[in-house]
Amino acid sequence: MPLETPSWWYRKTGGIAAMLSPLAALYGRAAASRLDAQPTYRSSLPVICIGNFTAGGGGKTPTALAVVLLLKAMGKRPAFLTRGYGGSAKGVVRVDGQDATEVGDEALLLAAAAPTFVSADRVAGAKAVEDMAIEDTAIEKTGADTIVMDDGFQNPSLAKDLSLIVVDAASGLGNGRVIPAGPLRRPLDVQLARADALLVIGDGNKADSLVAAFDGAGKPVLRAKIVPAPHMDPRWLSVLPAIGFAGIARPSKFFATLKANGARLLASHAFGDHHRFTEKEARRLLDEAEAKSAMLVTTEKDWARLTDGEEDSAVTELKHRSRPFPIVVRFEDEEKAKALLDGAASR
Repeated sequence: MPLETPSWWYRKTGGIAAMLSPLAALYGRAAASRLDAQPTYRSSLPVICIGNFTAGGGGKTPTALAVVLLLKAMGKRPAFLTRGYGGSAKGVVRVDGQDATEVGDEALLLAAAAPTFVSADRVAGAKAVEDMAIEDTAIEKTGADTIVMDDGFQNPSLAKDLSLIVVDAASGLGNGRVIPAGPLRRPLDVQLARADALLVIGDGNKADSLVAAFDGAGKPVLRAKIVPAPHMDPRWLSVLPAIGFAGIARPSKFFATLKANGARLLASHAFGDHHRFTEKEARRLLDEAEAKSAMLVTTEKDWARLTDGEEDSAVTELKHRSRPFPIVVRFEDEEKAKALLDGAASR
């Protein structure tokens, strides 16, 4: 079961991080050598990868969705390629009517915006997208001309035309140490060499040193905000008191977003990333909401993960009685973002 991101990763280096530093050094060397490997395959389609330097959520999926919307506005026909984390699907699967247990929660959100392929083997997934475009069989006469990867920066097998790194301005790179002593997936210098551009999301100064590193390397830096989805009027959040629940990498960020949009949170419940809610947990949330005359609010990813099965299931009831609060990433300089994407997608 995925665990919540350790909070001490995002504090000044303390005893735990220092104790784990020797193990982090070993892990970092092994991880660096893997990332340094040359790609084994270059797709005939341009590949735009949305990734991050750290473990845990950093806004990759909403950024991938925002990128696809821009590409569509530019006249492109993008398709998503994602790992399908948390799903049971094997091989290469096109998302078409499955649930989160099969393809993962993120894939369901992506598939609502563009054709989506799930594959842990990124090369095999890219070839499937190419076949779709050439043979015109997998996707009924739409034919993708660009591949957008949600995650996959750490996987060197598939060549990328643009690797856009996402970072939260409020958390940055945490204590700057490598797993397990900190959140970095690889040593920073190794990852920076493979990155092409940086997207800083939100407010804060924790990413300033990373911005300086990209500026120093002559690599573009974009900025964006997380805002309610265009179709969502956030005023409903203030109608009743609310109980928030989230099983994502940093639930506190979601709860802060709810409060910023007018929610009167009576309670907030954090679960591990990609958490599968049990009957007991669902019943506890439902009972608390009833006792406090509150509405239940969660993330789109969590809501997608809730199964809609048997009528007497507490998890099914939780899905019907809770409401997702959808958010989107909005680029501050949309023209700069389009220019960056056009340079990659026009290969």
